[in-house]
Amino acid sequence: GAKYLSEHFQHIPNLQTLNLEGNQIGENGAKYLSEHFQLISDLQTLNLGWNQIRENGAKYLSEHFQHIPNLQTLNLEYNQIGENGAKYLSEHFQLISNLQTLELRYNQIGDNGAKYLSEHFQHISDLQTLNLRWNQIGKNGAKYLSEHFQHIPNLQTLNLEGNQIGENGAKYLSEHFQLIS
Repeated sequence: GAKYLSEHFQHIPNLQTLNLEGNQIGENGAKYLSEHFQLISDLQTLNLGWNQIRENGAKYLSEHFQHIPNLQTLNLEYNQIGENGAKYLSEHFQLISNLQTLELRYNQIGDNGAKYLSEHFQHISDLQTLNLRWNQIGKNGAKYLSEHFQHIPNLQTLNLEGNQIGENGAKYLSEHFQLIS
């Protein structure tokens, strides 16, 4: 389905919102969509939540971010991208520097995924909403995130619900909140 849809993007060049949540497009669907991003370069919102794109799907998408530079909202919730998927996304943040909302809940990114994301926050300094709930992030992941808050000064919403940050992780976060002004 994603293949046929993406092959006809040229008929909707002004598309600003693409919501394919819950369509089970998988890794191949993410690949087909991303290969045709240049046809919908005005895209501002991309919702691919609940699609089982996994690590490779995140890789395919991120490798084509340069074709959707106006992207402001990226929703990849419930996709099992894991820490490597988080790494692929973050390594390409500079291509979507207008990003304001990043929704990655339920993706098992863990501490390493949090580290990869935070190390590239400087490329998405307009970020206002970061949802990382239920991602198996522990105290070390909380520490990595907090140490890079200064790069996302516009952050208004941070959701870490359902992670295992514990008392030490909460301490790291609270000690660095002043970096978000």
